[in-house]
Amino acid sequence: MRTVETVVLLVAVATVVAAFARRLRVPAPSLLVVVGLAVGLLPRAPAIDVPPEVVSLVVLPPLLYAASEELAWRDLRAVWRPVAVLAVGLVLASAAAVAAVGVGVASLSASMAFVLGAVLASTDPVAVSALARRLSLPVRVQTLVQAESLFNDGTSLVLYQIAVSLAVGGTAGMTATGVLLHGVGRFAVLAGGGVLVGAVVAAGVIVVRRRITDPVLETVTALITPYAAYLLGETFHVSGVTSVIVAGLVIGARRSRITTAQTRLHLHSVYQTVVFVLESVVFGLIGLEVPTLVRATGHPGHWLVAALAVSGTLIATRVAWVFPLSAVYQWRRGTRRLAWPVPAVVSWAGTRGVVPLAAALSIPLTTASGAALPQRDLMLLVTAATIVISLIVQGFTLEPLARLAGFGQAGGAYPEHEETVARLRLAEAGLARLNELAEDGAAPDAVIDRLRDGLEARIGSTRDRMDQDPDTQPEALPERELRADLIAAENAELARLYEDGTISAATRQRLERSLDLEVTRLAERQR
Repeated sequence: MRTVETVVLLVAVATVVAAFARRLRVPAPSLLVVVGLAVGLLPRAPAIDVPPEVVSLVVLPPLLYAASEELAWRDLRAVWRPVAVLAVGLVLASAAAVAAVGVGVASLSASMAFVLGAVLASTDPVAVSALARRLSLPVRVQTLVQAESLFNDGTSLVLYQIAVSLAVGGTAGMTATGVLLHGVGRFAVLAGGGVLVGAVVAAGVIVVRRRITDPVLETVTALITPYAAYLLGETFHVSGVTSVIVAGLVIGARRSRITTAQTRLHLHSVYQTVVFVLESVVFGLIGLEVPTLVRATGHPGHWLVAALAVSGTLIATRVAWVFPLSAVYQWRRGTRRLAWPVPAVVSWAGTRGVVPLAAALSIPLTTASGAALPQRDLMLLVTAATIVISLIVQGFTLEPLARLAGFGQAGGAYPEHEETVARLRLAEAGLARLNELAEDGAAPDAVIDRLRDGLEARIGSTRDRMDQDPDTQPEALPERELRADLIAAENAELARLYEDGTISAATRQRLERSLDLEVTRLAERQR
């Protein structure tokens, strides 16, 4: 009962915190961590012991799925090279650097320091996505940050498996070469198997959702998809995280083709609610967990110094990789004067969060011989404290840094001019289709004329908006069948604009939602 009460309390507190965060213009995840930390420090605060399965099974899959579904394939293809470098090279470098600090500052054994490095080596897609939603970053930069946070989990997962095997004695008797080959083999099995399972799940879900017409049933199918991908991956002893990410990417790319307008609107509302609740619970729990771990370990002050040293090492290592990588990219494009804003924001956006916490909580309690795993509590405390420091320091300062670098707040994550041009093209596509219907005699002239007047008014007001910002935009008149046909033409034009690179994925999603709302209104008027 205590667990249920804690979850309900966290959601209630998160609702209040989110409201204040919006008024204070600070990121809600960071504020939630602060509130959780403050509550956990109260004298009579209950001890919070988070079971590993709560985070890894209940919370993680839908949050990873939602983050991966947002990524557009076209934008991902444009940044795959830097993503690959960061997802592999930076993870390995971060793990080595953190392991060295773990031995020198935290007084961890070499094996446990390696575990600490593997756990904290990758950035967290949940935390990064939650913070990035507040910023109006260029599409390429936002895709780079979010894609890196998704794909570097594969590298860190392999390191984690090897590190845990070393810590518990699972690789006893192996030579260094044997351990390396073991790691390469595990990478092939975990990552490759996860990709295969995720693709199979996505293919099955696409087939099923194409045949479902009930928005409620399709919403339920969408909600259980990440859990199915994760559980199937774990059942086959491959990466459940990779399975969820691949399933989200594949289904996200086909979303507009397998769902109706009503279903997309329904899914959007439901998933926003689910993501809010789960993020509220997990970020609140991160803050609550630290005081409990402090009381359990009995390492006053020492853990904080270690956590600060690890946090500084992670940031310094990231800066040391991102700025040279950006310089090489700018040099290859012929830029003579190197620009600092993009690498600065990318460097500072490498927050840690839910995924490292889930990995740390999953570390075995005992070694292969059955003895208690030494220094586990200290390693877990340093991990949790580093996550809290990351969310507070980088979370609260990322937006001011982005503004200093010339990127605005997320009042519009899509360029206003781009959207206005797209709206004009959609209205013109609708008018062209209407003229075709008029030539075929599909409706009385009076109906055609009213619809034409509405579309021409939209075109006129949109063209005016390109020079000045009009307050209102006339809506087309509600002749259901013809208007639905015109909306289909506008949707086709929208898809074409996206495919040829004229508009971004964010603009496409916003305009698609606008058209979906209109389809829903037409359907409701028909009832």
